[in-house]
Amino acid sequence: MKSWIVCARFVVLALTLCAATFLSLPAAEAQQKFDIKPVAETKIKQLPAGPLYWRVENLPTLAEAKAAAGDTSLAAEISGKAWLFTLARKGGATPGASKVAEIGPVPVIEAPEYLLRINHAGGPPGAKTPVHSHPGSEAFYVLKGRLGMKTPNGVMHADSGKTMNGHHADMPMEVFSAGATDLDQIVMFLVDATRPFSSPAKFE
Repeated sequence: MKSWIVCARFVVLALTLCAATFLSLPAAEAQQKFDIKPVAETKIKQLPAGPLYWRVENLPTLAEAKAAAGDTSLAAEISGKAWLFTLARKGGATPGASKVAEIGPVPVIEAPEYLLRINHAGGPPGAKTPVHSHPGSEAFYVLKGRLGMKTPNGVMHADSGKTMNGHHADMPMEVFSAGATDLDQIVMFLVDATRPFSSPAKFE
């Protein structure tokens, strides 16, 4: 009888441990959060003559970046540096700035009003966004880690120090941290300001 009781207690303990492990899984998964923080935006009525590129530059201070910003520029402080992001034709330069990258050509959209936005985003390995779409395009500059983006056209990657160009409006997409270390990235948007910035989507 005693051995039967011992076995029964062992089974109950094993089931309890299994249940605890199972219940802890959603919490662990919830920690894999993809953080998105808007840091700068502006609205404009008209785009410059194209084809257009995102010019990414650093300046010594945020004050200098703001002073150098034009109608299609956004200044922000991200990861300890002052940045200037300018939507313009390829090959331009801002006096006193160090050019980091040029990303484009940016897919063309037609809208009554345009929103230019800069997001600072990322997360630990495995973190990802829901499948979504934007009424325009987004372009990426990776500060650290490895960026992954899934669309109906397949999966693309960009590593630290590299860029990824945008795609046409309303493309279903999932962005994720694809490397072994945390992803830290800057995202540049050109979208229709009269429509919702982001909408739920699904892959067909």
